[in-house]
Amino acid sequence: MITVSDLGVQFGKRVLFDEVNLKFNQGNCYGVIGANGAGKSTFMKVMTGELSPNRGAVSIEKGQRLAVLKQNHFEFEEIGVLDTVMMGHKEMYEIAQEKNAIYMNPDATDEDGLRAADLENKYGEMGGWTAESDAAELLSHMGVKENLHYKLMKELSGPQKVKVLLAQALFGNPDILMLDEPTNDLDAETATWLADFLADFPNMVIVISHDRYFLDMVCTHIVDIDFKKIKIFTGNYTFWYESSQLMAAQMANKNKKVEQKRKEMMEFIQRFSANASKSKQATSRKKALDKLNLEDIQPSTRKYPFINFKPERSVGDQILRVDNLSKLDHNGDVLFANVSFIMNKGEKIALFARESAAITAFYDVLSGKTKQSSGTIEFGQTITNAYLPNENEEFFSNENDQELMDWLRQFSENKDEQFIRGFLGRMLFSGEEVYKKTSVLSGGEKVRCMLSKVMLAHPNFLLMDEPTNHLDLESITALNNAMKDFPGNMIFTTHDHQIISTAGNRIIEISPNGIIDTLMDYEDFIKSDKIKKQKAELYGEVLA
Repeated sequence: MITVSDLGVQFGKRVLFDEVNLKFNQGNCYGVIGANGAGKSTFMKVMTGELSPNRGAVSIEKGQRLAVLKQNHFEFEEIGVLDTVMMGHKEMYEIAQEKNAIYMNPDATDEDGLRAADLENKYGEMGGWTAESDAAELLSHMGVKENLHYKLMKELSGPQKVKVLLAQALFGNPDILMLDEPTNDLDAETATWLADFLADFPNMVIVISHDRYFLDMVCTHIVDIDFKKIKIFTGNYTFWYESSQLMAAQMANKNKKVEQKRKEMMEFIQRFSANASKSKQATSRKKALDKLNLEDIQPSTRKYPFINFKPERSVGDQILRVDNLSKLDHNGDVLFANVSFIMNKGEKIALFARESAAITAFYDVLSGKTKQSSGTIEFGQTITNAYLPNENEEFFSNENDQELMDWLRQFSENKDEQFIRGFLGRMLFSGEEVYKKTSVLSGGEKVRCMLSKVMLAHPNFLLMDEPTNHLDLESITALNNAMKDFPGNMIFTTHDHQIISTAGNRIIEISPNGIIDTLMDYEDFIKSDKIKKQKAELYGEVLA
């Protein structure tokens, strides 16, 4: 158990949260949520002891082993991959180092021998005899192949290092596991495996994530940081979100009787309890919901941007034809090739590739930003497209440094100040914020500006390369709804499982050797043996 008593953290005059009193219990998984800048990562650092609070204390039950996902991807550069994973169980790893040093010492004394024997017993009790095979199994589940297990960390790519550090945190069955954005840079298969692993994990988990599907899969409770307070709510993210929205609607309807409001909430809880059976956390979540008091549910005070892609004209019968498209990078290496498909009315394609450079190059070619190396692209005559790139710095460079009002006005046919101010207000830029210089905007604010630019173009075809990057959960939820409701065509790439599942209806994966093109549901796409075989053939790999 972890007890948080009268906790307060502030930086200068800025108070992040104060008078926080919480208890985290064994066997539960807590998802930490809050708007950008609310203090999620700071709270996690206080919980792990990395940061000291201004007031109060965090107390971890004696004898509990804590494991934390490391954020420094270069901390273990000169250490082997397997050793890096096993270092996750610090005490066991240090015992192994000490006993091995004794065995390697030709001048070891009898006293040293007794010490080594004692260490061997402790090592065995901790599971040391299977440590290396356990570490290797974890890595293999995460897609880190055996030929990499004995390399140094510096020899691995960025995504591979992320997987190793995640394996380090999971290694040795810690009593308390703390993870800050664990699905960042993970491929879909590994993220799904991690969600399944944590859903079955018997000990305590505290996780920060912007992935709603992941939070729904693993969480029994939501830790909400809002208005300088931190509160724990029963249920996963969807339950927290929907119950909060329902409670807000009820509060707005002052004419409803208390009994009717209570009946609505009870029906909602019962409906959610029934749906919980779909999750591996079903038993613990249902028990938690059975103990829930209606007074525990409160409306969220956070705001959601208004995102609505409204085409100026409908699409015709001809949408997009791509024939034998290819692109080489500046070194002459193939990014993608042999890409051919016809897009039909109403289709929203989720686009994948193993290399992000191939994805971005594909969008740059489709949007006309760069030329293809070979092949043809033919949009229908009625199509007007808008492109939301992954990298947007060119739109906010020092040369283009403007006040936000002027920046957005250049993309709008309606130049009226009240219209621009109103538009920005709906995208959560209110009051004096409309006069902020674009050079000082945060990553999330820049993406909201780019979404505004797209909306003002009124396209009937959207190209979106990782549109959720830098966005908080509220903005991601609003974007997801807008993508689902968009009546035109769309090609998009995202790591957000829920967006792919709810907004997409076709999946295409591009590669240097051709494409996979399917109408398969995303869940089936991830798990399909047929798709795995196609990928192995596409990339010249041997299936395990």
